[in-house]
Amino acid sequence: MRELVRAARKFNEAAHVPLVCADARVGWLRRAHAQKLLRWPYIFKRGAQGVTIAESLKTAAGRTAAINDVVHALHAEGAISGWRDERYVVSTAFDAPPLFDIERAAARFFGTTTYAAHANGYCGEDMWLARRAATKPIDPNLLDNLVGGGMCAGVSPLATIVREAWEEAGIPQPLAVRAQSTDTLEVLREVPEGVQSEVIFVFDLELPPDFVPHSEDGEVVEFRRLPFTRAFDIADGKLMTLDASLVAQHFLQRRARGT
Repeated sequence: MRELVRAARKFNEAAHVPLVCADARVGWLRRAHAQKLLRWPYIFKRGAQGVTIAESLKTAAGRTAAINDVVHALHAEGAISGWRDERYVVSTAFDAPPLFDIERAAARFFGTTTYAAHANGYCGEDMWLARRAATKPIDPNLLDNLVGGGMCAGVSPLATIVREAWEEAGIPQPLAVRAQSTDTLEVLREVPEGVQSEVIFVFDLELPPDFVPHSEDGEVVEFRRLPFTRAFDIADGKLMTLDASLVAQHFLQRRARGT
């Protein structure tokens, strides 16, 4: 677990430029990304604090509209890929007022903090794992938690679990709502797209012995039911995504302690 935590916090602050909005840091920019944003000086300004979103943009709606135009331009030139057409809230904390919304695919370019909800699906002493489809823009083909997804604007952690449980694993709503919230885990690391800054809400979901997951949306191509010991070996951040490995090992260590 310690190695996973180190990998999840592999971040060189000195190599990045803070993204500032309303006097608060809301993201981390690669220096090359910061330079790109200065092409829009009426929106982004370089100063002592970092790259600051123009004070003339005083409302969340105004910032969202202006930044959205920039994101579309960056996407058109290939600087942002994997367009999702989903909106993520950018704020100073999970329960803080939104400062602006951003296209999900742009979050790592801007290094803004995103939120996700993952559920460890288990039955007895076995754990269910899923394999991501080759078409996924992030971590294709790697193993994953049975249920997991990013939290779009205005959607709660449990609602995210319920939605993803059905789409990814065919788990009906009456069963999915039984998921138990346990903890949050944090990731701040450099990734090919920029910076992954993410808070993961961790849930545990006990499944009936006769339940067999099946994908409804095609984002999962395989499910495996493995003994806890085997799942622990696989959750190494290489065969499985780093986020999912953190969530799985967190669960397995709690089970080993009887908590």
